[in-house]
Amino acid sequence: MPYIRGMAITPETKVKRRLTVILNKYDAYFFFPPSNGFGRSGIPDIIACYCGQFIAIECKAGKNTTTALQRRELNAIEDAMGYALVINETNIDQLVEVLEQIGKRPAW
Repeated sequence: MPYIRGMAITPETKVKRRLTVILNKYDAYFFFPPSNGFGRSGIPDIIACYCGQFIAIECKAGKNTTTALQRRELNAIEDAMGYALVINETNIDQLVEVLEQIGKRPAW
């Protein structure tokens, strides 16, 4: 497994990097909430805003699935009319589709 600054690059890290490239291409605002025990459990890996729309992305690799806490948070985001995505290596284009869909909406 390759290393960066003493850390292994996991398959999930590769997904996050690819998503970062896409979000940067669209000039979306985004950040990675810290997972250091001070925040709420289950918060998605990436929080983004594009054209005024809230987007939450849970990154997975391989056949990994969301936990009950992650599903709870993603459902709450959808209930609040935000976009809640679970992205892995096979469906990265789903983010592009959402960004394109948002970009085509008329301005408020």
